[in-house]
Amino acid sequence: MTDLLDLVKKEAAEIDCYMRADLASMGAETDPLLQKVLDYGLFNGGKRVRPLLVVICSRLCGNRSKDAYRLGMAFEYLHAATLFHDDIIDGSATRRGKPAVYKEFDIVAAILAGDFLHAHSMALVSEYAGSKGLASFCRATKGMVDGEFMQLQNAEKHNLSEIDYYNAIMGKTGLLIAAACEVGAIFAGADEKSVTALRKYGENLGCAFQIIDDILDYLGDSAKTGKAVGNDLAEGKMTLPLILALQKADSADKMLLMQALKAGTENKDIGLKTVIKVINRNNGFTDAREHAERAIQNACNELRTFDSLDVRGECELLQALGYFILKRDK
Repeated sequence: MTDLLDLVKKEAAEIDCYMRADLASMGAETDPLLQKVLDYGLFNGGKRVRPLLVVICSRLCGNRSKDAYRLGMAFEYLHAATLFHDDIIDGSATRRGKPAVYKEFDIVAAILAGDFLHAHSMALVSEYAGSKGLASFCRATKGMVDGEFMQLQNAEKHNLSEIDYYNAIMGKTGLLIAAACEVGAIFAGADEKSVTALRKYGENLGCAFQIIDDILDYLGDSAKTGKAVGNDLAEGKMTLPLILALQKADSADKMLLMQALKAGTENKDIGLKTVIKVINRNNGFTDAREHAERAIQNACNELRTFDSLDVRGECELLQALGYFILKRDK
């Protein structure tokens, strides 16, 4: 795991170098305020998982070109754009332990910077992965917006099903991670079987990533995650730990959980401690983690498509990334 972390840090630093060079090359064409917003929003931490997946999947399919890093930038840019906008939508004041972009600058600047990154990311995908890659990228983008609308509607529901939850997180998180894997394979000129396998790997990886994120929203250390714990409860969001706990809870525990969910931000600290105890008592966190583990196993099963090829190192790296996601604490 230490070797993997070292590699992730090394590749993340490489991706950052490409992004800085890319933004510097546009310096004369972009407004100074826009440059400041992008520099603040893009280089404020982040694991660079999405561009890393583009690079690894490209290598897995036989293309070791450095252009994979430039293609990977597009996925980090789009991811950052969604965060700029999401923080405004959710009213989140901080991101990774620092003021959110709209708090550091203002709402208009954050929205426009996100729009700029979205447009630029599409241009990059078109340049390096052609129309087929761009179609995948745009499907993911549309799916993300659809996922946000699902989440808006789900916020009104206090009896959310597992299916509703999975549909929302597939759009919100899974599709962009899946597209990073798929477009990396398309860039490499992979056959349809390989492209499909890597897309499915990414879908499962993305679901696991979001499930762990939802567990950390209750149990995480804000000093590590850079986010306050209990946001989902405060916003009345039904996430998997709560959904699964409600399936096992007796009538008293169900009533308590529903009251805490409806109360939202009222008595947040007391409510959160109580909710964590009740979810734990009904195995909500344990069961949610098992869902994430199954998703990672399903992701790794897709890599069997490449068993006959001499790509053991890349496959092992993708497997390790899955287990890294299960163990992450931020």
